[in-house]
Amino acid sequence: MLNKAAALFLVCASMAIWVGCSATSSRFLYATIPANNEIVVYREDPNSGILTQLAGSPITAGAAVQSIVIHPSNKFLFAANAGESDVSLFTIAASGALSEQTPRTVVGTAPTILAMDSAGSFLYVGNSGSLNISVFAINAKASPPTLTPVAGSPFSVGLSPINIQVSPSGGFLYVTGTGSPGYIEAFSLNQGVPTVVSGSPFFTGTGPYGLEIASSGSFLYTANKLDNSISEFTINSDGSLTQFSNSPIGQQYLGPVALLIDTSGKYMYVADQGASNLAGYSIGSDGALTLLTNSPFVTGAEPSVLAIDADGKYLFVGNQTTPKVQSFSLDASSGTLTSVLSYSVPGSPTSLAATH
Repeated sequence: MLNKAAALFLVCASMAIWVGCSATSSRFLYATIPANNEIVVYREDPNSGILTQLAGSPITAGAAVQSIVIHPSNKFLFAANAGESDVSLFTIAASGALSEQTPRTVVGTAPTILAMDSAGSFLYVGNSGSLNISVFAINAKASPPTLTPVAGSPFSVGLSPINIQVSPSGGFLYVTGTGSPGYIEAFSLNQGVPTVVSGSPFFTGTGPYGLEIASSGSFLYTANKLDNSISEFTINSDGSLTQFSNSPIGQQYLGPVALLIDTSGKYMYVADQGASNLAGYSIGSDGALTLLTNSPFVTGAEPSVLAIDADGKYLFVGNQTTPKVQSFSLDASSGTLTSVLSYSVPGSPTSLAATH
C-alpha cells in the first residue's frame, strides 16, 4: 500500500505510438505507473524532444512500483516496489527495452524513493513504512550487477522519508520529513554508511516534498508544499546546513512539490501542483533564487514529477489529474520553457527518469 506522502506525487507519463528503436545513440525516458505495476518506456528524439513509446511497453514491474533511478552507465535501472517492499533491477538494452533480473532485493517496508551517488557506487532506498534507509553497494561489473547491503543497513532515520538526495561529491545524504515545520536529516557518508551530521535535523518549510542540491554541492533547496514556499540553504564543509537569512521565500503559486536544477546549474524549476504550472528561477553565484520574468510556464493539471534529458535541452513533466507527460524545450540563454508536445497515458506514474 502506498503511504499518503507517496500518493501526493501520483502523476502520469506519456504514451505514444509504439515503434522499436535499435540506435545505441538514442535516449530514453522511463515512467512508473504504480496502480498498474508497470513501467512505460519512451524513446526521446534528442533533436526535437518528441517522445515515442517503444514496442512492448509498458513492461510489468513490481507491485506498486513507485520510484526509479538509472545507473550512470545507462546500462541498468533500479525500481522501488512499494507494494511488496523490494527493489527490482532491470538491464537496459540498446533499444531502451528493459529486462528484469531476478530475484528482487528485499528492503524495508514500503520503499517509496530511491537515490544514487553520482559514481553509481551506492543505492539508497527510503522506506516510508519502516522509517529507515536501506543502503547497498553496487557491483556494476558483475553480470548482471549485484546489490550488497552495507554494514548496519537498514539505518533508522526516525521519520517517513518523503525525499532523499546524495550530494554531488557522494559525501552527504539528505532526507526530508514532513511536519510543521518540516525538517531535513543530514548524514555524512563513508563507503555508503551514514552518520548523523552535527546539528541535524535542520528545520525547513512545511511539507518539504521537493529536494534538490546544486551541482556545485554548495546549496540545497526544498519545495514546501503546505506553506507554498521554497527554502534555501548553504551546505557547509561538514554537511551541516545554514538557512539563508531571507529563507524561506514565499511563492505566489500553490503547492510546490518537486524541484529540478538544469544541467547548466543556472536555472531551477518548481512544479506547482496546485497552480498547474512550473515556476522558473535563475540561480545566483551565491545560491540565491530570482524568479524569471517570463515565469510561470503552463503545464497540465497538477504537475508533480520532473526530469531532464542528457543535454539539458528538454524538460519533462508528469501531470496528475488528466494523466499526461509534457515535453518542453529549454532555452539555455534565458531559461524559458516552450511546450513541445503533450502525451496522454492510461495510468498515473510517480517517477520519471531519463538516460544520460
